[in-house]
Amino acid sequence: MRSDEPNWTPPPKDPDAPVQLRRILALFRPYRARLTLVGLLVGASSLVSVASPFLLREILDVAIPGRRTGLLTLLALGMIATAVTTSVFGVLQTLVSTTVGQRVMHDLRTAVYAKLQRMPLAFFTRTRTGEVQSRIANDIGGMQATVTSTATSLVSNLTSVVATVCAMVALDWRLTVVSLLLLPLFVWISRRVGNERKKITTQRQKQMAAMSAMVTESLSVSGILLGRTMGRADSLTKNFADESERLVDLEVRANMAGRWRMATIGIVMAAMPALIYWAAGLVLQLGGPVFSLGTLVAFVSLQQGLLRPTVSLLSTGVQMQTSLALFQRIFEYLDLPVAITEPADPVRLTAPRGEVRFENVTFRYDPEAEPTLDGIDLTVPAGGSLAVVGPTGSGKSTLSYLVPRLYDVTEGRVTLDGTDVRDLDFDTLARAVGVVSQETYLFHASVADNLRFAKPDATDDEIERAAKAAQIHDHIAALPDGYDTLVGERGYRFSGGEKQRLAIARTILRDPPVLVLDEATSALDTHTEHAVQQAIDALSEGRTTLTIAHRLSTVRNADQIVVLDAGRIAERGTHDELLAADGPYAALVRRDAHLTPAGDQVMTAK
Repeated sequence: MRSDEPNWTPPPKDPDAPVQLRRILALFRPYRARLTLVGLLVGASSLVSVASPFLLREILDVAIPGRRTGLLTLLALGMIATAVTTSVFGVLQTLVSTTVGQRVMHDLRTAVYAKLQRMPLAFFTRTRTGEVQSRIANDIGGMQATVTSTATSLVSNLTSVVATVCAMVALDWRLTVVSLLLLPLFVWISRRVGNERKKITTQRQKQMAAMSAMVTESLSVSGILLGRTMGRADSLTKNFADESERLVDLEVRANMAGRWRMATIGIVMAAMPALIYWAAGLVLQLGGPVFSLGTLVAFVSLQQGLLRPTVSLLSTGVQMQTSLALFQRIFEYLDLPVAITEPADPVRLTAPRGEVRFENVTFRYDPEAEPTLDGIDLTVPAGGSLAVVGPTGSGKSTLSYLVPRLYDVTEGRVTLDGTDVRDLDFDTLARAVGVVSQETYLFHASVADNLRFAKPDATDDEIERAAKAAQIHDHIAALPDGYDTLVGERGYRFSGGEKQRLAIARTILRDPPVLVLDEATSALDTHTEHAVQQAIDALSEGRTTLTIAHRLSTVRNADQIVVLDAGRIAERGTHDELLAADGPYAALVRRDAHLTPAGDQVMTAK
């Protein structure tokens, strides 16, 4: 992690629950029509289901004692029809609610991914890749039950409870009071359990993110190479086992939190029929009102029907409180501040010429720190070339980041054809400025797909012409699968020089008028550097080129060379002018000549 990256401040991590609930409900707003249909299906299913005990009462109190076979048949068919209708409504309700839930999860995943695409480089230098992946995969995946079934279950069970209680009151209000005496206690217990599980869930998701980050880092190609060459495979396995052990403990705690208390609620609810029979018998012994057998059986049937939705409702409350921890982690990402934004009315350049200016540019990674760049004034004419050299930490790469707006200046401005790059729309800037850096990134896809990333509609002929210009076509054509060859994870099937030439071909295909070369050959051996430099020369022809150089042999032909020292311009001029001045540039040339193999010194110092 770079210590000089700009700071970003995450939003508060513990917002009020009502605020979170409003945001969660807002996620479902685009699907109001479907949710209304779910509500209608739930209501209809609940109303139909409570009819069955009343039919049962009529069977026991009227049809059977009165030996009315016709009525008995109709009532029995009515009970069967009730079961069929309830089941059909349940299937339809599940289909619609699951569809809505999956759409909400899709919206969340897309929103988080889109937000991360807009985050500054500082965020990614301070955040482990596995942590980001865990938020998208584990956190949003963990909410699946909530957004696909829990919300519907809440409505369904609530409707069932209300309808059942109303039916119980219609049968006998006194037995209803007895049945509901312990309900407030049950609600209190479930809330306590929910709060406990919410805290454990937050810890569990953090642990899952840590494990995901460890897997991403240690099982990548680079991680495997480092682990094996350093003899750390056993140590890495032990570290992973320790992290996994902590996750085991959290998973057990998450599943067992409040389990005995919720089981007690289930036991008490299951014992309620016995309490109803006991209460009815006691009332009869004391000379109270007499209950008909049909009324008593129907009431117990309703009470038993109340058991499932009530316990489910309490469990749903616990599940929703647990899910708040997952939503909170997602909302943290959605609420991250975006430092670099497109203006409300951006400027679009249809055919940028490529003139680049730095006008009194100052840049700080940290507002409290010394400036990384201070008072930079430079002009690169359209089609011209500027080389920036200097010791490590002088601000060379930072200068190159400001042209494509990877960072924004602190003071002053950077312009493209006289327009501040902060006023341009992102598409114009991306089309106008191409970047080839030392760290070449290739996707685990075919060569052709990697090149088409720059221009999705590129033809095969255009791809081949770009590869020929980058001097990589012959190598690709010699491969068994040619342009369909998979490059491997991060391009590990290709050498450093080959990957650089693929990156150059990709940039040629995009054809930007401004080219930023950020130490594109510094990690290569001298022979490979010469091959790549020839490809760069082909790429640079006719373009405005800003070259950040580590090896001075790559910049001697630049129209203008600037030497940076501690963020300031120490010297500027052509190669010959700076050598004649015998200043910082000449000293760098002598150092470079000393470090370069003898056969190449003349080229470097010439």
